[in-house]
Amino acid sequence: MKAIVVREFGEPEVMKIEEVETPRPSGSQVLVRLNAAGVNPVETYLRTGIYPNPPKLPYTPGKDGAGVVEAVGDAVTRWKGGDRVYTANSITGTYAEYCLCEEADLGRLPDNVTFEQGAGIWTPYATGYRALFQKAAAKPGETVLVHGASGGVGIAAIQWLAGNGYTVIGTASSKDGLDLIHANGGNAAFDHTDETHFAQIKEFTGGRGVDVIVEMLANVNLERDFDCLAMRGRITVVGSRGSLQFTPRLAMTKDATIYGMSLFNSSQDERDEIHRAVFEGLSRGSLDPVIRLSIPLSEAASSHHQVMESKALGKIVLIP
Repeated sequence: MKAIVVREFGEPEVMKIEEVETPRPSGSQVLVRLNAAGVNPVETYLRTGIYPNPPKLPYTPGKDGAGVVEAVGDAVTRWKGGDRVYTANSITGTYAEYCLCEEADLGRLPDNVTFEQGAGIWTPYATGYRALFQKAAAKPGETVLVHGASGGVGIAAIQWLAGNGYTVIGTASSKDGLDLIHANGGNAAFDHTDETHFAQIKEFTGGRGVDVIVEMLANVNLERDFDCLAMRGRITVVGSRGSLQFTPRLAMTKDATIYGMSLFNSSQDERDEIHRAVFEGLSRGSLDPVIRLSIPLSEAASSHHQVMESKALGKIVLIP
């Protein structure tokens, strides 16, 4: 089979397509024939080798993908050949024609969802769900701000909230991004390149502020978030690309809570809860992954440049 292999850490160009042996499942393992693989910012960090717990070289990147079950190990009970699935982790990596997964790390893909959309499910939608509900415990009636809401996780968070009794605010840096927030159910959208956008958000809430913030770039925004956070508000830090000097009194004054989260730290019970919620949302159409760009597997390096350098307007997927 063809697969992307990383033999040294570095720039996107260290990812090379190679012919490798197709893995065989055993025990509780499942072999998935992939129709698409999702590209996520975390994979670009892992590729550099400076992310905590980098993968052991050589390796094939990718945790997200979608396809059809090709074969199963003799202990598998949940899946059979021909089942449409999305992956929530991978033993061998999803930037490939086939990947090996544990049976617990697969979710059922409803017939109304394409494989390209399926490749954009797990990391964005599980991260959004965990940030909103398992960490910040967002409840209907509350006002939620999603920073960077035009990216994969941001769109997912907006869709989890839209139509379920929340007031949903998103930020983006382009007109297309702001339009995308509205198109996916956001009640308001603000340009986060405008220095006054925190004041605009607070004004939108009638001066009360927002109850929950999903923060994608904490090193830039975290201190400023308190400008529009309500009393006893909660912030879930999903992403950060550096350090910052923080004033603890900001949290003290508003009796606020700041949560850190990593999807990697979720328990199996939490992951099973997310899978159930994802299947229900996909089946009824309230979750609808937005695919911005499909790129051939052989051009994986281009996908990493795109995901970090261009304005996020949905998911990028690789096609084997």
